[in-house]
Amino acid sequence: MVFVGGRVVDPASGLDAVTPVEIADGRVRSIGAVPATEATVLDVTGMTIAPGFIDLHSHGQSVSSMQMQALDGVTTALELEAGVSPVAMAYRLAANEGRPINYGFSASWAGVRMRVLGGIDIGASVQALLSGLGRPAWKQPASERELATVVEHLEIELGAGALGIGVLAGYAPETTREEYIEIARLARRHDVPTFTHARYKNQTGDSRTAYDGIAEIVEAARGTGAHMHVCHVNSTSLRAIDDVHAAVEKALAEGHRVTTEGYPYGAGMTAVAAPFLHPDNLPLLGIGPQNIVVARTGERIASAERLLELRGTTPGEAVIAHYLDEGEADDRDVMRRALIFPDTAVASDAIGFVTASGAAATGWPLPSDARSHPRSAGTFARFWRTMVRETGALSDAEAIRRLTQVPADILASVSPDMRRKGTLSVGSDADVVVFDPTAFTDRATYASPNQASSGMRHVLVGGEFVVRDNEMLPEARPGRAVRGAIR
Repeated sequence: MVFVGGRVVDPASGLDAVTPVEIADGRVRSIGAVPATEATVLDVTGMTIAPGFIDLHSHGQSVSSMQMQALDGVTTALELEAGVSPVAMAYRLAANEGRPINYGFSASWAGVRMRVLGGIDIGASVQALLSGLGRPAWKQPASERELATVVEHLEIELGAGALGIGVLAGYAPETTREEYIEIARLARRHDVPTFTHARYKNQTGDSRTAYDGIAEIVEAARGTGAHMHVCHVNSTSLRAIDDVHAAVEKALAEGHRVTTEGYPYGAGMTAVAAPFLHPDNLPLLGIGPQNIVVARTGERIASAERLLELRGTTPGEAVIAHYLDEGEADDRDVMRRALIFPDTAVASDAIGFVTASGAAATGWPLPSDARSHPRSAGTFARFWRTMVRETGALSDAEAIRRLTQVPADILASVSPDMRRKGTLSVGSDADVVVFDPTAFTDRATYASPNQASSGMRHVLVGGEFVVRDNEMLPEARPGRAVRGAIR
């Protein structure tokens, strides 16, 4: 097929022109000329043609969650912050079921610890891992022997194709810094990134602030030479974003590898039993129990007593924590500063949709009671709307670079698969989006999170349509595994 009449934007090559793009056999065959051979010609005049968007941070690994992300322009959604374990099983299960978009996993530090320290078998399930975060057994400091076993298991996972190591330090803050350094040393030995949820996110306090959390990540990069990636820098930094950026800038100026990602929302989503949501800690975050909403039911938590009750009875219950007020100009500016920092990738932190009963939401379209955070449906369109169309904070080309080339480059050292993604060039994978830059917008809200983005005309994964003429193709399963290859 050949797309004609559209503006082709490929930041990796610098191409920005109205020119034809030919796709054949799952790859980009030519750019710049309509082929003489027979081909299906699609007129996309007025549209932007770009590489498919790459999400480094998506816990929404089910078919239906990935279909929702496809309408947001995502062609590759990776579970890198939490990761999975065993990695080989996760890849096998996804391949057997089929996926509408590309998928991949990091090795899960938390998952390995659950097995080694807690005797908890989560069976390569992302949702099981997230539900187990509130269980105390895996969070304890490791003995010397236990740490050696954790490192050994993570190394096995890297050999099985993991795309790096996911480290949920923020959910186990009592683990030692020495263990974190050992994980960074393992990553450096194999030249893979670590993907860290920073240990701390408090705005005030003595030694457990957002700055202290980023300082640990930066020091690991400085001390080991590992590539340290900061997950959702917006929600772990909050109003300390300028101090956090200063620490990252200093590390980059010294030649260390520290990368960042963010999403354009003022609220986060996590399990109610997350350590940082304990009632005693909320004042350090600048919020109270009333800023926390149960995602499944819409209950706004009224008191510290009710919060403690939920943490005790349903520790895995997903809640939305409103850290920043999206209606306030100052807080919106904090969000903007988090996203415009040089080379920050856009990543959704998507969470799988569930119904009011707590069961996983399946099928297309999603049921009317499907609930999650709006970022699970609208991150990339919201980024485009707020950072390009409404404010002009970023140019079209720079915004597309943050959605494509930047995340691809973060994984270039570990994954040969990613070297063919994030670009529209001859021979690259035909993961392609065609969208209306004047109409591409998010529709998901906190009240109605299951509303898909609009304005995405076509989405192709490996040259096959997943979205065509603004409509989801529910049976399409062209997604392929993105794997690591350690040295």
